[in-house]
Amino acid sequence: MSCGSRAETSSSSFSKVSQVSVHDKRFRMARPLQYNATLVERIDLTEALSIFQVQSDKLPRKRPWFTAGQYCVLGLNDVGRPERRPVRRAMSIASPPERDGPIEFYIRYVARPESPSPFTHLLWKLTKGERMYMRTVSAGVFTIQDTIGISDSRIRVMVAAGTGLAPFLSMVRSEVLRNPRVDLSKWVLLHGASYPADLGYRSELLELSAANNLRYWGTVSRPSEAVAWTGDVGRVDSFFAPDRLPDLENRLGLSPGGFTPRNAVTYICGLTGTIKGTMTALIDRGFVPASARVREALGVPPEERASLFYEDYETEPVIDTNDPLVVATLRARMQGALAKR
Repeated sequence: MSCGSRAETSSSSFSKVSQVSVHDKRFRMARPLQYNATLVERIDLTEALSIFQVQSDKLPRKRPWFTAGQYCVLGLNDVGRPERRPVRRAMSIASPPERDGPIEFYIRYVARPESPSPFTHLLWKLTKGERMYMRTVSAGVFTIQDTIGISDSRIRVMVAAGTGLAPFLSMVRSEVLRNPRVDLSKWVLLHGASYPADLGYRSELLELSAANNLRYWGTVSRPSEAVAWTGDVGRVDSFFAPDRLPDLENRLGLSPGGFTPRNAVTYICGLTGTIKGTMTALIDRGFVPASARVREALGVPPEERASLFYEDYETEPVIDTNDPLVVATLRARMQGALAKR
């Protein structure tokens, strides 16, 4: 699951409905959500990738009501099966907090969902002008303020897989909206997808590269099916592979071996595999994860400052802490990197 969309916040099915007759007094229809927002625009980039702009009936008086990098909850009633409870999902906000108007979300259709009541299957039925639920309360600490602080001058490397782009888009949009001439050269956005068509917002990001010095590179993992593509290839975490990291350092103007927490911090939003791949690749460079569970497994001292951030909302850590060999190997690498400082 990506940090662009999180686990639902409500039970997705009526408990033991098969054991209860519809005539049983114990049976109660699930209370539907009271819709408070309208889908004012929908932009389908592909059959399974869309931008949704949602306008709340009433936004909070305090503005801005969210911080770039945070998320809020969207919800829909399963009108075809009213015995099921409403479906809610927390989604990263792609809009900048300073912009009034609809709130934007970048969402992928989940073809093989784990939930029996998949949210995107309901969402994809909506058309412009239809009603839905949006909770205008933001949450999450995947923000610059809550991690390194806005005054930190290091390079900010944002690693996005698919719709994991959303919180980073909110961040750079916020910078530009507050200062159209802002220099974004310390912002590095690496965006990975299967095909070029899946690299959403590419035109906007290329414009920010030209106008504001955003360092943006898209990469596709299936280049054989996109013969016209001339950009980077491979999964987004492959930028940090030992044979490719020197090239990234060169692009960033760093000396060989200079991609370390002394000069950069890393943010990751994507599938667990993307988080794990990036984190394990950067252990040897001394990047320390913020996740308390991973830090404990790797023996990171409490006083060691984090330099690699991702939202830790999964029930299991991104590394298999139950595998002694995996833990011992990564722990030794982490301790070796810390000892070199």
